[in-house]
Amino acid sequence: MTVTGRLELAAFDARDIDTLASFYAALAGWEIVRRESDWITVRAADGQEIAFQLAPDHIPPQWPGQEQPQQFHLDLQVDGTEEAAERAIALGATRLADGPTWITLADPAGHPFDVCQSDGVGPAMTLFAVTIDAPDASALAHFYGDLLGMEVTYEGPEGALIAGAGKSVMFQQVGDYTAPAWPNPERPQQAHLDIIVDDLDSGEARALDLGASRLNGGGERFRVFADLAGHPFCLTV
Repeated sequence: MTVTGRLELAAFDARDIDTLASFYAALAGWEIVRRESDWITVRAADGQEIAFQLAPDHIPPQWPGQEQPQQFHLDLQVDGTEEAAERAIALGATRLADGPTWITLADPAGHPFDVCQSDGVGPAMTLFAVTIDAPDASALAHFYGDLLGMEVTYEGPEGALIAGAGKSVMFQQVGDYTAPAWPNPERPQQAHLDIIVDDLDSGEARALDLGASRLNGGGERFRVFADLAGHPFCLTV
């Protein structure tokens, strides 16, 4: 398998990134490891990272509809979902729905996330996966699997999963999917992936060959693309 890049992190848009980073640090027991005026990164105990990107015009998603879709969400594991949900609400989250082994909430920026039961996990939460909505979850899983050199470990009617190097990304099948149209503020992105490559030119060639589209934007050290479902992602060096 040709490995083009390495998944660095998922970055979520928000108007108030300080509040959002502090929320996840307090809820999950993660550490803030980078803080800039427009970007904050938090790190889980296993080294996985999530970032929050300043977006002054951010429009919160309205889950579960597709008029203002979630696009991305985090699946967090903890032993004791009810206690975790109560703690999240005390920190500023909103409870949205209950599943058989998980509880769905919205963080202070409106991004949905799930706290999922996993016996023996704690007290810090673990990041099981970043989950991305798609009209064809299997196709998007294979796209990122090929781009990142990660293995497709599950495919089913509800979605697909890729895993590798201690990280997992899930792709959730959405029948009435609405794609972002970045940078159109009426159809904004909610989050994006940052992917590290050795060389931007060869990384771009590989991404385009797999079906990505080049978008306007970027700089000396990064370029912006859209995946098969329209989600923006960045190749960085």
